[in-house]
Amino acid sequence: MATVLVKNIHTLVTMDAQRREIRNAALLIRDRAIEQVGPTDTLPDTADEVLDLQGRHVVLPGLVNTHHHFIQSLTRAVPGAQDADLFNWLTALYPFWSRLTAKGVYIGAQVAAAELMLSGCTTASDHLYLFPNDCTLDDEIQAMQEIGLRFHASRGSMSLGQSKGGLPPDHLIEDEASILADCQRVIEQYHDNSRHAMLRITVAPCSPFTVSPDLMRESAKLARSYAGVRLHTHLAENSSDVEYSLSQFQLIPGDYAESVGWLGEDVWHAHCVKLSDRSIEKFGRSGTGVAHCPCSNMRLASGIAPIRKMLDQGVPVGLGVDGSASNDSGNLMHEARMAFLAARVREENAAAMTARQALEIATLGGARVLGRDDIGYLAPGMSADFIAINTDRLGFAGAQHDVVAALILCQTNGVDYSFINGRKVVDQGQLTTLDLPLLVERQNQLARAMMDG
Repeated sequence: MATVLVKNIHTLVTMDAQRREIRNAALLIRDRAIEQVGPTDTLPDTADEVLDLQGRHVVLPGLVNTHHHFIQSLTRAVPGAQDADLFNWLTALYPFWSRLTAKGVYIGAQVAAAELMLSGCTTASDHLYLFPNDCTLDDEIQAMQEIGLRFHASRGSMSLGQSKGGLPPDHLIEDEASILADCQRVIEQYHDNSRHAMLRITVAPCSPFTVSPDLMRESAKLARSYAGVRLHTHLAENSSDVEYSLSQFQLIPGDYAESVGWLGEDVWHAHCVKLSDRSIEKFGRSGTGVAHCPCSNMRLASGIAPIRKMLDQGVPVGLGVDGSASNDSGNLMHEARMAFLAARVREENAAAMTARQALEIATLGGARVLGRDDIGYLAPGMSADFIAINTDRLGFAGAQHDVVAALILCQTNGVDYSFINGRKVVDQGQLTTLDLPLLVERQNQLARAMMDG
């Protein structure tokens, strides 16, 4: 098995149980897992590959993205959707998304993944709930296997069209029996519940306003019949979402989720901006997770989620960049900084969240939300997923007294190195797994075709 030694690390942020930060540190990787962590002078000085960081880089666990819509990278900054709230934004974009093809799913996913990886993400969950034309979840899975991102593929769905009181047009919805059958197919074909797995499947009806309560219940039943298959959806994203829940179900969103069996350690919900205090308490007691998407929430004027309350109640919280048409970016390090700032603004308290707590949400928090015990911190036996950021950069000038906090307080645009499953996928700021200029060119061609019809 191949070995990799990363030595002379300025500061190694382990995120382990003691939250150790080791100066002049080293990591030894064997195959796809971490074998040793400690000061450079206590580790072997040879390996099959040696990366000498010369005392300039902070190394930390790879960031975890818990909510995204990869295909939306094809429809960024669309006129007519730039200044709309959630429901109007969706209505404006459905016509363009109806033109989506399998090629668009594949290319759009690789663009989204490349942006994530260059900003420090090593594990991501994507929520694909649109399957027009020849689109399948398989297209995303192939794209991620080629680019090298650790991937949780969420088989989303919409079954409630406008004619039945839902938001999406009828031509974009699917039959519920077909949805469940395809969920079962992708689970049995792709889901890997083993340690260090690079691919897992999630069952993910889109939202309360796009699927029926029956589909929510049957999806939960299906997912729970397989080991390690989790459940994901959108919940309490804005005030209109709450109003819909009250008018259609006579329940606030948290109570609706409970009524259809969607609380528990195997469930996480995106956004939860308008989650009530009582629901937050229920989420904490049941271990139900939340994907916090601050940039998208602000972009759509949905509000600022009560993350400090959630953390205080023991709710598992991870970060999500959300769709690249509602962010309109996929930089996960920026998302961590925005979560840090938004928590302070919401609470009007400069101590509401520290820089290190924001990094913890981005790493350990995301791992917990996705049900992973093999990522999120750096220790022997953990997956070899980590990133390195050079501190000798303009944005950190004058911040050398605390380079860890500077990752959040200052501007961190990208990473210098990234390893996923022991493989170097970013080398000196460059993606190693595909031709990025060619990918951008193909993406722009597809985006123009979608816009022009």
